[in-house]
Amino acid sequence: MTEFPQLDGFRGAPGVVRLIGHRGARGVMPENTMEGFAFTLKIGVRAMEFDVVMTRDRIPVITHNHHLLNAATRDAEGNWLTGPEPKVSKLTLAELRQFDVGGLDGRTVYGRRFPDQAFMTGLRIPRLADLLEFARRPEGSGLLLLLEMKSEPAAPGAKGDRLSIVHEVVREVRDAGLQERTILHSFDWSVLEECARVAPEMPRSYLSQLPENTDDPGEDSQKSVAPDFDALGVSIPRAVARAGGRMWCPYFKDVTADLVAEAHGLGLLVAAWTANEPEDIEAMIDAGVDGIITDYPGRAQRILLSRGLRW
Repeated sequence: MTEFPQLDGFRGAPGVVRLIGHRGARGVMPENTMEGFAFTLKIGVRAMEFDVVMTRDRIPVITHNHHLLNAATRDAEGNWLTGPEPKVSKLTLAELRQFDVGGLDGRTVYGRRFPDQAFMTGLRIPRLADLLEFARRPEGSGLLLLLEMKSEPAAPGAKGDRLSIVHEVVREVRDAGLQERTILHSFDWSVLEECARVAPEMPRSYLSQLPENTDDPGEDSQKSVAPDFDALGVSIPRAVARAGGRMWCPYFKDVTADLVAEAHGLGLLVAAWTANEPEDIEAMIDAGVDGIITDYPGRAQRILLSRGLRW
């Protein structure tokens, strides 16, 4: 047993590379939905990486962008959203639950990125509390939570608003008694500083993406809330270790075997995001990462099996 038992489910070992379902299994199931999480756990992938933002009535909900993505959202009549995308922080939970997030509009750039995703009807954006409740039930008892707190770029002086998500998230995880199955995770390292202050019993995972790598279509960027990596004065793994992090989650295109070895030498776990193509999954295995965050956990399973590896 380690100081943080939840880290064991993300720790690689000889013959073992951990798989982490990205937003559940976005490549084949509607992302960040209870249906997607249940599917991913059922195929034997225990760890989930997912995103939390706040509604107007201060309820943590699981969705990636700060705005509802038109390409992935239908209204109560089943029509795709058009025009300006509604901002989650301007909607109450009740208003948010009017929308259906069970499919993708295949005519859009975002929809074309995931042609194999199942199309379902009647799926709602879940509360964080919904996933925590599922994790407490027998069918969810193996679930491990890599909980990303999204930070919206704010006007100067609004840092307190960005940090308030930490307190709500920590309260809900503690109320559910799931601290030992949760890792707190963010691109915004100031959010993680607040996590260290208010939730020392939960380890922290530091996300990074070098600025030269472009963001994927339809994705809110977190580059503006991340540190200036050039100004750190040390490598990113060393900066994570100095901050007290226990896991480093780099963008897969930023991963090298030397950086992975450096991180391991500093006592960090390394989980790369989001490797989907077979050659990229293979490259992460070869680089020696502990874990691979992927939209296609089934695809990654088959690659691991072909190499005599487990997850």
